[in-house]
Amino acid sequence: MSDKTVLWTARDAAAATGGHLTGPSAWAATGVAIDSRKVAPGDLFVAIRGPNFDGHAFVGAALAAGAVAALVDHPPDGLPADAPLLIAPVDPLEAMAAMGVVARANCGARIIGVTGSVGKTGTKETLRHVLSAQGATYATEGSLNNHWGVPLSLARLPADSAYGVFELGMNHAGEIGPLSRQVKPHVAIITTVEAAHLEFFSGVEAIADAKAEIFEGLDPNGVAVLNRDNGQYARLAAAARRHGLSHVWGFGTDEKADARLLDCSLHATCSAVTAVIRGERLQYCLSQPGRHWVMNSLSVLLAVKALGGDVATAARALSSLPSVKGRGTRRRIQLPQGAFTLIDESYNASPAAMAATLEVLGKIDPGAGGRRVAVLGDMRELGDRADALHIALAEPLRAAQVDTVHACGPHMRALFDRLPEAMRGVWTETSVELAPIVAAGVKGGDVIMVKGSLGSRTGLIVDALTALDSGRESEDKAASRTTNQPQAAAQSAHVPRG
Repeated sequence: MSDKTVLWTARDAAAATGGHLTGPSAWAATGVAIDSRKVAPGDLFVAIRGPNFDGHAFVGAALAAGAVAALVDHPPDGLPADAPLLIAPVDPLEAMAAMGVVARANCGARIIGVTGSVGKTGTKETLRHVLSAQGATYATEGSLNNHWGVPLSLARLPADSAYGVFELGMNHAGEIGPLSRQVKPHVAIITTVEAAHLEFFSGVEAIADAKAEIFEGLDPNGVAVLNRDNGQYARLAAAARRHGLSHVWGFGTDEKADARLLDCSLHATCSAVTAVIRGERLQYCLSQPGRHWVMNSLSVLLAVKALGGDVATAARALSSLPSVKGRGTRRRIQLPQGAFTLIDESYNASPAAMAATLEVLGKIDPGAGGRRVAVLGDMRELGDRADALHIALAEPLRAAQVDTVHACGPHMRALFDRLPEAMRGVWTETSVELAPIVAAGVKGGDVIMVKGSLGSRTGLIVDALTALDSGRESEDKAASRTTNQPQAAAQSAHVPRG
């Protein structure tokens, strides 16, 4: 038995799901997994279904990888008669959601729900970081923020947690409400409302209404934390009050903000901040650069205040905030002659996030003979305004004094064709085509930022640039040998949402 915390005994899981056990039934799960490729010894594997897969086909692989049992709705073919199964009377996703409800009810943690058009994952990870110094803290892994990810995250919630932080995403109306009712937060943060997912909404106001669904599950005595500088603040505050919430706290530069930014100095690798949090004046260093991180830090400190935590201690912890992969991670890549700086922003993109990260790029001075280079992939789900919103990036590119722009995707073509000729690098249809071109053209002293929506696959460009690191050659070869070994097939169940 692992020394990890037991999350589910066989008996408790059966009681939560209404299922029955077959095979050995004395197991205890220390984790919950929905992807057989990511099963760890001690996990309970949940055989969920998706548009192109059925997790029941991977139960054998999951058990072979160390899962103690599998949650199914029927015994899969080809398994031994004594395979450890929990057979639910409903679809496994519904059964896992029932486990999440029970886990939430059994946990006395103070819970925070985070949503917003941009900044959700960064804010969630910042909360994890600052609260971990004040008590046992559980937070959503990665961006598991949809109708699969939230129930999975709740099912993984340890009963002895002091704090829980959950990310809630959506790309259609009506999605956040059910998630919030499962999470039942004591504090709800809406980071900001911007032009994202416009393909599925009539306008930014409709996006605000969808984000406001987070209030449906918020404790009646809880606190709504809203961006007071955002154009949708009044709409969100009114929605909170319609839900019977009397505690609506704002953050920003507005003089009425409960967490008010007084001053900030933005530097290439950090920011120095002076703010007042509900009457408490604080000065702190934020280890992540950019005004967007400064604003997110205000919401974090306001949430800590709402939970009754130590705000000064939380502010000090911001000086050691680690980077999140794909969201601003920096790396120095060594070439045979010189080195360049890679900024990995490849996880996702929206117009607001693009502008914020380009501002950060503009703060970084290239090395001798180097250039500021932006490698941009399409921003997805922007509907009829897609080309116009891509073209609008020309101004932040100019303001950041970017020397060269490489781009991929049909919407980025609209921007690329309108850039000054001296700024244009290469445009291609896909990131697969662009990756080797960018890698071949990089030189020592360059500062290269790569950003695009997840569907643009700009992570491939990051991989191509990382592979140039002469200091990693032996390590990369070893990793390649491991990666190319046959492994159990599995489904990829999660698509993060905004």
